[in-house]
This record gives sequence, C-alpha cells and structure tokens, in this order.
Amino acid sequence: MGGAVCEGLFNKGWDAQFQIMASDASLEKLEMLKGKYPKLDITTNNQQAAEGAELVIVAVKPWLVKPVVESLGMSEKQIYVSIAAGVDFSQLQSYTQLVGQPMYRVIPNTAISDQQSMTLICKCNTTPEQDNLINKLFGSLGSVLFIPESKMAAGTAISSCGIAYALKYIQASIQAGIELGLTAQESRQLTLQTLVGATTLLDAHGQHPAIEIEKVCTPGGLTIKGINQLEHDGFTSAVINAMKASL
Repeated sequence: MGGAVCEGLFNKGWDAQFQIMASDASLEKLEMLKGKYPKLDITTNNQQAAEGAELVIVAVKPWLVKPVVESLGMSEKQIYVSIAAGVDFSQLQSYTQLVGQPMYRVIPNTAISDQQSMTLICKCNTTPEQDNLINKLFGSLGSVLFIPESKMAAGTAISSCGIAYALKYIQASIQAGIELGLTAQESRQLTLQTLVGATTLLDAHGQHPAIEIEKVCTPGGLTIKGINQLEHDGFTSAVINAMKASL
C-alpha cells in the first residue's frame, strides 16, 4: 500500500509541493520505485525518512506498526498518518508516547495508485488546516470520507476489503462469458463497462439500487430469472457475510 500511495502522489504531481521520501526494508523494491519516479528519495532507514518530515505516513502491516513507530522518534509537531487496519488511536498514542500529536487513521484501497481510491479517514488532535491538507492530499487520489473511529471497521470492510469482492464478481462474470461462448477479451470489456454504467447510474441519479434493478426486470424477462437465481443461490447473503467476516 505504501508503494501505491507513492505512485498516486507522484502521478498527481505532489512532488512539486513536497519532498517525498520512501523507506522500506527492501532496497530492490525502493530502486524499482525510484526507477519510475526519479525525484523520489529512498532509504532503508525509517528514522532517517521520518526525521524532520512535516507528514509521516506509516504504511505497514498491523503487527509491524508498534516496532516501526517506536523506532521513528517522532515529535509532537509532526503529523502522523497510519495506514494499518485495526490499530486504533489509543494504541498509536501508546507507541509514540506523545501527548497531543496530530494523528490520522487512513484506510485507502489499492485503486489509490490510479487516483480512484475510496479512502476512509478519522482524526485525533488535529486542526482544521491539517484536516484540509489531508483531505486535499488523499482527495486527489480518489474519494475521501471522514468518519468517526467507531465506524472504521465497518467502512474498511466495505471499501478496502470490498474492492476484492467487487473484483471477484468481475472474475466470475468474465468466466461466465467465456463459458457462454465469448472470448476472454469480449467478456472482460462487456463486464467492465457494464459495471461502469451501473455505478454511473447510481451516482448520477442518487437512486437505490433496487429501483434501477426494477427498471431492467421486465415481466417474464431474462433479467428477473437471473436475479431470482442469484437470490436462490444466496448471492446477497454471501456478500453481506463476506463484509461481516472482514470486521
């Protein structure tokens, strides 16, 4: 995810406003990233990356947050952004041992590298100016939604984990098209544009999905047969159960 954030920032031109440094244990990964973005500064020393930075983004697996954060030696003036699901503010504050440090918990999804993330943000000890910066930064990489920390787990299941479930539907649709006689490329094109159309309809008109579904389901038609089969096979329950399992 850290690499995806770097890609998104450079693709949107944030390197013109900020000096961006990336740190990782793998020098090979860093050099590959720098090969794409020559203005990126790289280091394998986390403390060096954080020293003097206005904004410190820690994008590691949840079980690595504690040792990484404790090694950084951040100050109360630095804005700390954590991209790690399930690690709450009380834990983060115990790791930094700083009182009043501005903190954000940010949960993007992998589409952030292409500026199409749905990013969740909650905040602690921040100012309106800092909120505006974070909103602009991640808002340039997709859509953002500020929510209270109590809703982060549910939001993560829908947007961060949910992108994998959406991709699973796409995979299934493409496979179905191939079985029905389409080429893989034909099935892929039909599936992707159909989903673009579906999301555009809902976004443009603000309708509940059920209303748009009803428009397609003519009496005795093909679509209602497929919808009923989806329900018979537990499609809705499977999606809901997947989201709940991701909490």
